[in-house]
Amino acid sequence: MANKQIVDARGLSCPQPVLMTKKAIESGEKSYEILVDNGTARENVTRFATNAGFKVSVTEDGDDYRLTLTK
Repeated sequence: MANKQIVDARGLSCPQPVLMTKKAIESGEKSYEILVDNGTARENVTRFATNAGFKVSVTEDGDDYRLTLTK
């Protein structure tokens, strides 16, 4: 099984987290963990990943959101 790629987009405002997620997905892994720290980024990354065919699960980690993307 391939390693999970982690993208730390905390502290960044959109569209930066979505662009970082897009770039990560282009690497061809099957699993990603995206870290964001605001609701807007969480919503936008979730929408982008879902449209790209990923299943997204979100967990809150203090003030941060951990989005796990799997194919």
